Amino acid sequence: MTTYALTDSWTMTRRELAHWARQPGRLVVGLVFPVMLLLMFAYLIGGGRGVSGEYRDYLVPGMLALTMAFGLEGTMLAVTQDLDKGVIDRFRSLPMANGSVLVGRSAADMLQSALGLTILIGVGHTLGWRAHGSAAAFLGAVGLLLLLRFAMLWIGIHLALVAGKPEMVQAVQILVWPVGFLSNALATPKSMPDWLGTVVEWNPMSQTATAVRDLLGGPGGEPGHVWAAVVWPLGLLAVFFPLAVRKFAHMSR
Repeated sequence: MTTYALTDSWTMTRRELAHWARQPGRLVVGLVFPVMLLLMFAYLIGGGRGVSGEYRDYLVPGMLALTMAFGLEGTMLAVTQDLDKGVIDRFRSLPMANGSVLVGRSAADMLQSALGLTILIGVGHTLGWRAHGSAAAFLGAVGLLLLLRFAMLWIGIHLALVAGKPEMVQAVQILVWPVGFLSNALATPKSMPDWLGTVVEWNPMSQTATAVRDLLGGPGGEPGHVWAAVVWPLGLLAVFFPLAVRKFAHMSR
């Protein structure tokens, strides 16, 4: 049964990857957008109030964490379009494992996220940012980032199934920006009002950004946040993964 489900999920993953070849523009935009944000904050907007050390060393890990929230609308739009066009109904008529469509979609998204992280790390290196730590710490930081992305992804998939229509995605998409920027990705909570700084520090994205800064040896990193950067995404997955699968199963009846 497990092999059957994995085979179906891989088939759905290859379907999503085939869309990249037919619509490369969407992939390119998704990869370039975080780079544009990084360059904009590094050179145009600036910042660093309350940051001890080079702001660029604070900014790059924060942007890596912030990028894990961006691009969810692409996944949500793909899911709602399949629902709206009846593609999901056609898949239901086939002898497929339940939920393999969602797993395939998430696997393709994670591949794109890993590629986006690689590009953004390369751009940060070009700007003069360096990771100060061991290879194991670097891989651990990347793992925390991808874990956050995986959790955010299943939140997006569940919301897409609830929304049902592509036009509803824009309404949900608006929520991504406040959650993303209400973190310590771009500014330290010390530079904010006390009440706002407290909210920012509790943001799961802030926990990941702080843990990544610590592992990469950048300013703003604090020991002891790695556990929170693991527990928060796993907690979100424990809630939204079964909700998404259950919602999909009910739609299949």
